[in-house]
Amino acid sequence: MTTEVLDDAKPAAQTHAFEADVAKLLHLMVHSVYSDKDVFLRELISNAADACEKLRYEAIANPALLGDDPAARITITIDAEQNQLTVEDNGIGMSAADMAETLGTIARSGTKAFVDSIAASKTGEDAQLIGQFGVGFYSAFMVAQKVDVISRRAESDEAAVWSSDGLGTYSITPIDAEDAPARGTRVVVHLLEDAKEYAERYRIGQMVRAQSGHVPVPIMLKDKPDAEATQVADGTALWTRPKSEISTEEYTDFYRSVAGQWDSPALTLHYRAEGRYEYSVLAFVPENKPFDLFDPDRKGRMKLYVRRVFITDEADLLPRYLRFVRGLVDSADLPLNVSREMIQDSPILSTIQKGLTGKVLGELEKTAKNDPAAYAKTWETFGPVIKEGLYEDFERREQLLRLARFKTTTSGSDWRSLEDYVAGMKENQTAIYYAAGNDLDRITASPQLEGFRARGVEVLLLPDQVDSFWVTAGIDLDGKPFKSVTQGAADLSLIPLPEGANTPNSEASDEITAFLSFVKETLGEAVSDVRASDRLTDSAVCLVASETGLDRQLEKLLANAGQMPAGTKPVLEINPGHAQVAKLAALPADDVMREDAAHLLLDEARILDGEQPLDPRAFAERMGRLIQRATG
Repeated sequence: MTTEVLDDAKPAAQTHAFEADVAKLLHLMVHSVYSDKDVFLRELISNAADACEKLRYEAIANPALLGDDPAARITITIDAEQNQLTVEDNGIGMSAADMAETLGTIARSGTKAFVDSIAASKTGEDAQLIGQFGVGFYSAFMVAQKVDVISRRAESDEAAVWSSDGLGTYSITPIDAEDAPARGTRVVVHLLEDAKEYAERYRIGQMVRAQSGHVPVPIMLKDKPDAEATQVADGTALWTRPKSEISTEEYTDFYRSVAGQWDSPALTLHYRAEGRYEYSVLAFVPENKPFDLFDPDRKGRMKLYVRRVFITDEADLLPRYLRFVRGLVDSADLPLNVSREMIQDSPILSTIQKGLTGKVLGELEKTAKNDPAAYAKTWETFGPVIKEGLYEDFERREQLLRLARFKTTTSGSDWRSLEDYVAGMKENQTAIYYAAGNDLDRITASPQLEGFRARGVEVLLLPDQVDSFWVTAGIDLDGKPFKSVTQGAADLSLIPLPEGANTPNSEASDEITAFLSFVKETLGEAVSDVRASDRLTDSAVCLVASETGLDRQLEKLLANAGQMPAGTKPVLEINPGHAQVAKLAALPADDVMREDAAHLLLDEARILDGEQPLDPRAFAERMGRLIQRATG
């Protein structure tokens, strides 16, 4: 919806409705969903700094953009009499079209996810979500009854003001150039009555120093519109300072700004590489999952600077399986006028990528060794992503295997390394066994695990989708391959039972052998084989894949993705020592229940495997006949 408001004294203004998700977001913010409102100033300063960085980058190719004002700055002005707070920058600025696109629509995929999250929130306990979902500018409406954004793009004679009360619409009005900054953006926050504290110099100065002291643009503060500005942050890039001079609080604040999150870093990596190429790194492993961790494009979020000038955040400085790492690299050797196309082919960048990846993995290894509890939390959060590297990064596979942690059939709630697993392998055990699925509890209850438990053989429990792929990539550890408990024969007979344990009866009598043949004949094309099982101890049946086929879970994933035909024929394994099987085998050859029993055994195995019966209606009819016989 667009309506024009005409006024003889003013240029034409246009009133627009916000996108639906933005309108919902503003409504939630205006109604004070969050208790920690200080975040709004950090977001406005961060936007202002980004605008200055964009100008510096564009000025590399077009120095005229800087005009006679080359020094970037951010100025905060307090007006207690008018109950206003203004954040102004001399950055790249915005045109009226830029305003409509940037301030009236969803600029990041996280906004909708943020809306969904805060809509379900009942309290203000999750204030960190503001940063986590990067809603940025919109956070100003937590403290504002109205926000005006006055902007003029560099080298433009046109200026405009964007204005909204956050209640569903906004207007964009052309204004005279002399009423706007010479270049850049001025955000005027008309404070709510209960937000007057943000018009106090001490309060604002404290917030700037606490939240934005690291910003690589000087920040000035005026305690009234006509006062002289004083500097409250010098614009020194944090990554250029010695580690010994930087506090934990400063690192945390910088992380929150560069990552767009409100948690604290679980791991901080700050170093300068010297040698053939020189570059500085300041990188962080978050405590919490970024909202975009599982975006389909799996892009990293490391920023590339060249001598403190922001170049791009699309340089793929880390492999995709480390995309959760946030931070920046500042190169002293790349040329300032480097293009994004040249970046991808740069030998300097290749060196940085290799060195940075090695450093991040090395720090993770160091944490795993020196602080296992802290590393366990990091693995809990990012393990499913790191495991993608086992499938994609052959060069670093051994290192990633050392980093990998697993829940197992013997570990309870603890995480186990593969070194621990191998150290606990049983006599004659030649493989690392695993069970894959999509739910840890369901995997733990799988009947295919029974024979392994009986012999005390530890089995890795793999509930993540990526697990079904990396285990098939020809990986081994010290010559020991990974083997699925749902694929091929179990081969457990050579592994001795614990002392005093009862020997499972896996030998089939002639009667049961004949019954298995009958079941196979009856099921026909529904299965590839029916055989006696040496992996079952308590359950009557289970399904496995053939020796040359794919693991059962991988079959399901590929079938669901349309990458292989659905309904690949499984092997039905029957426990020859189970009382139920013995009774069924003893039924007379002409008993009509034998055929029903064959189909019910397959359906029972499918249900245990998390699938539906092949024919639900026929399954119900067979169950009905069985119940009638049992009760008749």
